[in-house]
Amino acid sequence: MNLSADHRTYLKLVAVTMIWGGTFVAGRYVAASVDPLLAASLRFVLASLALLLFMAFTRTPLVRPSFRQLAQLVTLGACGIYAYNLCFFYGLQYINASRASLIVALNPAVIGLASWLLFRERLGGYKLLGIALCLGGAATVIVSRNPQLLQGTANAWRGDLLIFGCVVGWGVYSLFSRGLNQSLGPLQTVTWSILLGTLMLVVTTLTTGRFTMQGLEAIHRPQLLSLLYLGVLGSALAYIGYYDGLRRIGATRAGVFIALNPLTAVVCGALLLDEPLTWPMLCGGGVILLGIYLCNKPLAPAKALGI
Repeated sequence: MNLSADHRTYLKLVAVTMIWGGTFVAGRYVAASVDPLLAASLRFVLASLALLLFMAFTRTPLVRPSFRQLAQLVTLGACGIYAYNLCFFYGLQYINASRASLIVALNPAVIGLASWLLFRERLGGYKLLGIALCLGGAATVIVSRNPQLLQGTANAWRGDLLIFGCVVGWGVYSLFSRGLNQSLGPLQTVTWSILLGTLMLVVTTLTTGRFTMQGLEAIHRPQLLSLLYLGVLGSALAYIGYYDGLRRIGATRAGVFIALNPLTAVVCGALLLDEPLTWPMLCGGGVILLGIYLCNKPLAPAKALGI
């Protein structure tokens, strides 16, 4: 069966969301025993090494960006890597992974609204309805999985605010890569942004005295495996797949696939951990899929930089 370019992009984005479905669990596990700043630095040191090794193995040279491109890459690294991961790891110290994933499910709406405001991307009725269905379906899946998550603790508002910072950082990382994705390509854009963001994280970790032997000794095999998952799969590989999707079908259409994160998380939990898979979860998943279909309707070839 021959798949169209758009359908291949959809499958790639589904694979990306399946990887991201496990990052909140892995991040929560690491944040419980490792300093958040140290954890964020180690995650992206591993991601940087994986990207550089891949480029060396494939004999792909790291291009030299122009001054303007470098300024854009610094912005992507500062927002999508540095700020996002500080908010991610510190936020998970205050709230659980389910509550965090509920907030992150706002991403499609934020990206769609920002695309309309900043780039005049037309949001038709199908896209608006699709975004709303993605939000509703994601909320149904997450709340069905953990009905107590909305109760929170006394300091839950801090975690909520920090995780919403992830949404803002990811919106910038998604939207302001438009020109770079076309001129440099997904691999070069992701590699440069991760290298620059990693540099910011490492410098901050060193200057604040968080990079200590005591901190490293808190990392045992489970934490190391979680960091490898977060760095190699959840960052290096998944970011390239996501940026390729942005380049091919645009920010709004690619962004709605993020709503699949909670669905893939509960499916993986059912398959691997024997966690219950309830009818409300399945119905919520169906609503998410319908929303993604409406956002990507019709299936004609998309203009990569504005639909």
